Formats: sequence, C-alpha cells, structure tokens
Amino acid sequence: MGGKYYLREGLLPAAERTSATQAAYDTRHAERLRVIKALQAAGVSIADVRRVVAALDEPPAGYDLLGVAHDAVTPRADAPVDTAGAFALYERLGGRREMVEPRLVDGIAHALATLEAADFTVPPDVLDAYVAAARTIAEREIAGIPEESPDDAVRYIVLGTVLTEPLVLALRRAAQQIVSSERDGPGGDAQPVPRAPSPR
Repeated sequence: MGGKYYLREGLLPAAERTSATQAAYDTRHAERLRVIKALQAAGVSIADVRRVVAALDEPPAGYDLLGVAHDAVTPRADAPVDTAGAFALYERLGGRREMVEPRLVDGIAHALATLEAADFTVPPDVLDAYVAAARTIAEREIAGIPEESPDDAVRYIVLGTVLTEPLVLALRRAAQQIVSSERDGPGGDAQPVPRAPSPR
C-alpha cells in the first residue's frame, strides 16, 4: 500500500500544495508513514491504525492513552467466556476490578480458555513467573515514559505498547532455547532441539 492509499484513508496529513499538480511532503509524512507500516507489520488493522494515529495526533490523558494502545493490539473476542480466572490473575498483577479495561480481562480469559480447550495446564510456579515477569516489564516500561516532551511520551506509550510485543515473544523463545541447551547440554540426557537450516 502506498502513500496515496493512506492519504485517502485519512492516516496521513494532507501535503502542502506547491502547484495544481504537485504537493510537498515533509519529514512528518515520512515519519508517520514509517509508523503506519510498522503497525500494519505488527498485525494491527487499518481501523485500529486509524485509532492509534488519532491518539498520536490528539492524545487523551495518560491512562486513557494506554487504553487506546491496548485496544489496538487486543484481539476481539468471538464469544463470551468465563472471566473468573482472568480476574484472579488481573488482581495478582495488582489490579482492581473497578479500574479494569474489559477487553484486557477478556484477552486473559480467552487465553485461559484456549489452554483449557487443549487440556493444557500451566504449572503454578510457571504461572507465578508469568505474573511476576509481566509486572516487572510493565513497571520498567511505565518508568521509562519520557517526561521532557509530551509528543515523545505519546509516541513511547503508543508505539512501545503496540510494536514491542513481537520482541517480547521472540526474546522468550530465544531464552527457552538457551536455557534448554544449558540444562541439557554436554552430559545431559535430553537430545538437542533440531535447528532449522540456515537460509542460503
């Protein structure tokens, strides 16, 4: 998709007309185009890209801004599920029911339902680690919000929320491989996990 499509969709600001047939694009357009393409590459729909872009242009208050970012990357639920277990995990993170964003709890609930449907139980100590790690990551991220510039703060919150999730997942997978090789390396009983062939 090119710049003209994003202009038609209202995702890019209109360029400054220099003549009847030409328009000048500045660094704002190039920067916004990079943001839009990064959001789409992360799997964000055009409708949600529009909401994120609107938040970048006219940011709501801090907590509401997080809500916009979360909303863009939280999958829509196909059907209602029991949220009791999800609320329990939310409260273990330190949350209170009166401050919850419903779709966040729905996201946790659907993840738990998927595990249950597969008859897979996360061991309690592993679930404890998930909760502790999520809380630690969130504390560091919120502490890192820039304070000098409101624009930088908005960009950090929205793009940091939306675009870093694939990095967190990739790091987890890499860590699994590393820890497995350390545990089951030379002298261990387990066989190494086969590696995919390197691209030529």
